[in-house]
Amino acid sequence: MEVNELISIVKKKIKENILTEDIIIKDKTFLHLKHSSHKQGKFHLELTIISKELSKENKIKATKKIYKILDFELKKYIHSIQILIR
Repeated sequence: MEVNELISIVKKKIKENILTEDIIIKDKTFLHLKHSSHKQGKFHLELTIISKELSKENKIKATKKIYKILDFELKKYIHSIQILIR
């Protein structure tokens, strides 16, 4: 899978499951290229989710919700993920 396709899927899945005002996703894979655990086809994403729904919940609960939504992508395509909720 190519990173832009993954970003599109992640955005779509979050929008389908959480009320959001905006989602910004950045590819930060370059930060992991020299790590021994880096594998081709695994990406590092930074998600900024602007959501009144998520911001009402504590950070752990909100993060678990996102992990559940992205379970398949996290197992198959995402090496690392940063989540910022506003």
